[in-house]
Amino acid sequence: MRRSLNLHLRPSLWGLALARYLRSWWYMTHLGAVALVMALSPSTYNRANRLTAARYIYASTWQVLPWFGLASSLVSLVIIRIVLVTARSYGLSHFALEMVVRVLVLELIPLAAAMFVALRASMAFDASALGLARAGMSPQAASEEALRRMRRDLVPQLLANAFAVLSLAMVTSVIVLILAYLNVYGLLPWGVGDYTRTVGRVFSPTVTIGFVLKTLFFGLAVALIPTAAILELQRYPRRLSSTVQPGAVRLLFVLLVIEAASLALKYI
Repeated sequence: MRRSLNLHLRPSLWGLALARYLRSWWYMTHLGAVALVMALSPSTYNRANRLTAARYIYASTWQVLPWFGLASSLVSLVIIRIVLVTARSYGLSHFALEMVVRVLVLELIPLAAAMFVALRASMAFDASALGLARAGMSPQAASEEALRRMRRDLVPQLLANAFAVLSLAMVTSVIVLILAYLNVYGLLPWGVGDYTRTVGRVFSPTVTIGFVLKTLFFGLAVALIPTAAILELQRYPRRLSSTVQPGAVRLLFVLLVIEAASLALKYI
């Protein structure tokens, strides 16, 4: 609190604060670049690392997929009913299905999946990230031991968290599309043609590529930002100035920027 007060009262410290802020973003970007190169390197995927990545993917995706799918389905069902009833009351029922697909599938579900994975896994002080930090492992460390530790402890978690966001978003999107059909047409198969035309009109090639890329960027942000914040905090412990989980505000900012950029590219 005292440091924040001094920062506001002494403009001479603003330049130092800005440099430290930019250096923090550079550290996160550098860590992400190193982790991405390692993730794309065939030498990373030896037997031990594959087993570690599979264990993390199982814990972050398969164990939570039924519960997340059930919760998302219940919330989506309520939203679908609200949209359908509202559209019918205004005589706009022919736009209801398209609105449901655009709002739920394209926008809300990927964001909800990213926030869920961040809350459950990436925002936690996991032991391996703290172990890397205490061992002095950073992107600047070029020793063989540092690279081995990053391949063993960091890259599997990044892959698992990114995969979790992508998997939860895709599976839940399919469930919501089925629920939307059942709410609009019921169990009868006569609406399949009209339904597929509507969904196909929404999921044009450009929108589909944008949806996949946005979900992938969400996964990378959720996987990288909290881990980078934990590592940086261990290197500079005096920067802990609040009880907010490290990287929480930055992650929220990046997710909102990705979502805003996606909306701008699609609708502006």
